[in-house]
Amino acid sequence: MRFIPKVLFFSVFVICLFILGNRIIFNKKNLKENIVVENINKSKQEDTKKEDEKVSLPEEKGNIELLFTTDASKLPIVETIIYSNRVPWLKERPAWITDYAAHYHTTKHFIARSLNKKADYFTQNISIGEAFNVLRTDKDISFYLIVDLSKTKMLFYAIDNTDNQTYLLKTYDVGVGKKDLSKTSGCLTPLGKYILGDKVAIYKPGIKGYFKNKKIEMIKEFGTRWIPFEKELENCSELTKGLGIHGTPWIENKKIESLVEERSKVSIYDSNGCLRLLSEDMEELFSVIISRPTVIEIVKSIENSDFFYDINKKENYTCEK
Repeated sequence: MRFIPKVLFFSVFVICLFILGNRIIFNKKNLKENIVVENINKSKQEDTKKEDEKVSLPEEKGNIELLFTTDASKLPIVETIIYSNRVPWLKERPAWITDYAAHYHTTKHFIARSLNKKADYFTQNISIGEAFNVLRTDKDISFYLIVDLSKTKMLFYAIDNTDNQTYLLKTYDVGVGKKDLSKTSGCLTPLGKYILGDKVAIYKPGIKGYFKNKKIEMIKEFGTRWIPFEKELENCSELTKGLGIHGTPWIENKKIESLVEERSKVSIYDSNGCLRLLSEDMEELFSVIISRPTVIEIVKSIENSDFFYDINKKENYTCEK
């Protein structure tokens, strides 16, 4: 009779251990599942937050006019010159606008716009005593472009590397490459940072050249200006070959028997990879950047640009990262 209580006690003890063990295993399993679910939810929240980030781009006009004005409001990266045909740095003959452009590493188109006080890049009539702006030579000045593929916008910055200052000059509407989901960028325009080259071109009606082994009127394909990509700099998804910034194509208008700009080619995904700007924007950009080092950064969305994020630490634009 004494054996039965012992057996009964032992059986109850084993059953309790079994129940307790199962409960511990069950609780561990639940804990693991809760941790996994919590991590998944956290990840989803972070993804949602990233998707919901609101980045408001700067106003389109920017400070571009302050490059050309000769009054006190001009940007610190330019200086005003009073024209004289006799200068100490050119003694063998009178100095002309092209000489000033070469001496101050500023394009003659830049000088013409400042001199004419409007977007006229070719009229270069000047008299002694007239004032115009040039880029300063005592400062290390470069330019930086950011293309936001999702918004089809291009931000144009001037950088004063001497005093570590950055100026937003303008925001442009830009045409980009056709949609192509096989590409890293999602379109034919690549991602990455590129250095722009100096083999630039100006096209007018009647000027012919070769494109894809065919002789064409260049303005019909490239608009009035061309600036090539020269070198891959960082995180480039494609090589530079054939890439560049140019104007919108010009097409025949039979009613007026003349070429007209196809202005609908900006703010859309339509090119073979190049970037397109309206003529007035392309000519403005061209007049400023081709005389100084310029980098272009192409991103899927503006918040992917570290340069833009760093700038916004100093500015009042909305940009979360």
